[in-house]
Amino acid sequence: MHELLAQFAEQWAKVGLANINQVYPNDLRHTMHAADDRPLPQEVHPAFYGSFDWHSCVEMHWMLVRLLRVAPDALGVTAGSVREGLAAHLTDSAIAREADYFAQRPSWGGRPYGWGWALTLAHELATWDDADGDAARWSAAMRPLASVLTERFSDWLPKAEFPVRHGVHQNSAFGLSRALAWARLAAPDLVALIDTTARRWFMDDVAYPAHYEPSGADFLSPALTEAELMAQLLEPMEFSAWFARFLPGLERGEPSTLLRPVRVSDSTDGQIAHLHGLNLSRAWCFRRLIEALPSDDLRVAPMRAAIDRHSEASLSQAAGSDYMVEHWLAAYATLLLT
Repeated sequence: MHELLAQFAEQWAKVGLANINQVYPNDLRHTMHAADDRPLPQEVHPAFYGSFDWHSCVEMHWMLVRLLRVAPDALGVTAGSVREGLAAHLTDSAIAREADYFAQRPSWGGRPYGWGWALTLAHELATWDDADGDAARWSAAMRPLASVLTERFSDWLPKAEFPVRHGVHQNSAFGLSRALAWARLAAPDLVALIDTTARRWFMDDVAYPAHYEPSGADFLSPALTEAELMAQLLEPMEFSAWFARFLPGLERGEPSTLLRPVRVSDSTDGQIAHLHGLNLSRAWCFRRLIEALPSDDLRVAPMRAAIDRHSEASLSQAAGSDYMVEHWLAAYATLLLT
């Protein structure tokens, strides 16, 4: 993993920098309330206006921060450009306007995916002991947005009777997983709410029909994202038993469709291209699940082999492919390798 990160980090950082500053094409998710309510992307999201859509731009900012934090030497001279790019976007005024936007739109469509990624970014900045001092400034700037989104999660979860289980942005398990680290750092009430909600939604799940995966536009595995979240919330022995009930047969390599990477027939098609993300997010989930199990667990070997196959299938697509892939995939590649 470290060798792959050193190989790709600078290339992904350049892709990320280009993306966060590229305004168009832009899928601006903005509900219009009047005929003249047609703002430009930069007016709605002065910090996160690029990368085709808001959540992808947030992901790319997280990726740039993460690469600066864990692989600065691999970035070479690009590290300075990354700091300049982040400094231009993560300003007090820009993030304050982002926070105000979400304060006025409590059920905006970034729920829970974009919300979770923004809290992931806030956590990354808040826990980085950056010798240059940039992370502390950017973390302080992110606080108002993190505070609003913490409130949004806290308002929404008690009303969410059922989880969304498909493999795209509204997936409930992945959004909660992305929010959990920030909650543990700064919002203990949200930790308790995530724990209660996840147990209510998922604790009784047995024999999950993972052989039906994937759907044609998935970039997340509903089965594996649920398991990854529960691995964070349950004690090791409790999780191991739950996981055995949830995905029986995994030690025998079943279902094979979950352990085998998917073929992407057209990377220029934005929906089909999601499947590259599925390969990488599956690999990340497998890595997280292995970390939660004893090393001699019989499920570890099939999952470890699946990580290699899924990584090989799509890591190379994070840069040098089509914009429909490049505007977001490197964030998942970085998630996997770090």
